[in-house]
Amino acid sequence: MKINAFADVSLRALMVLAAAPDGQLLTTQNIADSVGTPYNHVSKAMARLRTMGLIDVERGRTGGSRLSSAGRTATVGQILRELDTRTDPAECMSATGNCPLINECRLRAALARAREAFYRELDPVVIAELPGSRQMAPVFAMIGLRPDLDTGTENTQLPGI
Repeated sequence: MKINAFADVSLRALMVLAAAPDGQLLTTQNIADSVGTPYNHVSKAMARLRTMGLIDVERGRTGGSRLSSAGRTATVGQILRELDTRTDPAECMSATGNCPLINECRLRAALARAREAFYRELDPVVIAELPGSRQMAPVFAMIGLRPDLDTGTENTQLPGI
């Protein structure tokens, strides 16, 4: 099963936000740099995540985004169901029109069930529990965010990871 590029960027953005120190706002540019994706793509993902209620956004010079309480409990399956824009798991259209087998096609139904099974497998996976400190420390260092800046202590663990 393959997810679309938009869902991929959205999940990676949520993982970065989940690993940020409590209360830390990250700009869309910080997130784009963190996930190695163009700003415009991340900006669209952030707008969608906001409408889904998964992130909170503060505007202004010192603004940014953070996971909302709903974002902290959201599962990968739940998020992917919402972000999957495909109406049909199979490409039943060709350059010459619909597949001649489309009427009462059992393959399409089987593929739809398989996609739902994929999402069900991801339902217990909470997005906020995925990032680990070894994974995220170099990412935050790359964007100039050190977890110990707020506390002034060395080697502070990232909250929640």
